[in-house]
Amino acid sequence: MKSYNPADMPAPNGYSYGVEVPPNARVLFCAGQIGADAEGKIPADARTQSELAWKNVGKVLAAAGMGFENLVRVNNYVVGAENLAAYREVRGQFLGKNAPASTLLVVAGLAQPNILVEVEVVAAKE
Repeated sequence: MKSYNPADMPAPNGYSYGVEVPPNARVLFCAGQIGADAEGKIPADARTQSELAWKNVGKVLAAAGMGFENLVRVNNYVVGAENLAAYREVRGQFLGKNAPASTLLVVAGLAQPNILVEVEVVAAKE
């Protein structure tokens, strides 16, 4: 994958402005993952939900023979600005130095009132 971060734009922090997928790469589109455990239980706090959501993303990636290093696009949905710091910290733990193209939205709500975080990704592997 090749990242594009033009020098005449502000330096992105933890993401890339553009990511190019090479020809013949396998592309995986993942449904949004929420912070639910294997039994479908959703914890009350944003940090634990964020950890579970990213672990669930990892499980989908692993099922396709991929990992977090293969992410090229991430859409992040967080309910309430007060949950951003916890979410960003957890996101950074899972992504490390990987910087996929990314959009982060603070939203009023998600599919259920107790869901505070949803992570939707696209991955590619040569």
